[in-house]
Amino acid sequence: MDGRDAGVVVWDVDGTLIPADLRWLRRAVARTYGLEESAVTFPEKKVHGYTDESIVVDTAVASGVTAADAEAGVSRFGMILAEVMDAGRDELARVQPPYPGVVESIAALHRRGFVQTVLTGNLRHAAEVKVASLGVGDQLDLDIGAYGSDDRDRFQLTAVVARRYRDKYGTSLLPARTVVVGDAPNDIACARNAGFRAVVVAHRASREELSSHEPDAVLERLDPDLLVSTIVGLTSAD
Repeated sequence: MDGRDAGVVVWDVDGTLIPADLRWLRRAVARTYGLEESAVTFPEKKVHGYTDESIVVDTAVASGVTAADAEAGVSRFGMILAEVMDAGRDELARVQPPYPGVVESIAALHRRGFVQTVLTGNLRHAAEVKVASLGVGDQLDLDIGAYGSDDRDRFQLTAVVARRYRDKYGTSLLPARTVVVGDAPNDIACARNAGFRAVVVAHRASREELSSHEPDAVLERLDPDLLVSTIVGLTSAD
């Protein structure tokens, strides 16, 4: 252990740390299946809060690819997405800057002794590129994070965080002292499924919609002082 025992904060990425933008998936899907980018059609159901591989298969099918070919393309998709993300680093920094308060919130939680990581539907390399754009160094421990490349079912990713945390820090992750910070109902459901606390930021959904899913707290924005006090209160509660 490194003395960081205040608790664990698990960040969602798209819509929480940076604005969501489907351009990267659109480009990678087009190249994976030999489609024009203009022909890529995302499914009618919401794609936010799901894992990339599940989104890719549904998107390929919605774009006219057979189910069998859609599934077969998944093995190529990861490499192609990595190429797309690497080529788009400068563009990403330009079009998806972090939400106000993100960098300051991560730094404030780090000073308070929280271990911080990510849980995201992004494949790992895509998540690493996005997190690198924040410039927060090792304040986010990506080695204990969970990614869409670990499992297509987002609800299984909390167990990945718990296992990697135990392997690295030599102690079990305590659900009552673990907080997911996200922006969508699926983030709340994922946290609840594992017994984690859930704090959501109304970056995209309204406070009313998010509150209907009964998170522990809804914040209008990422104010560092408010976020820290909220998380400290949740992880210190009996």
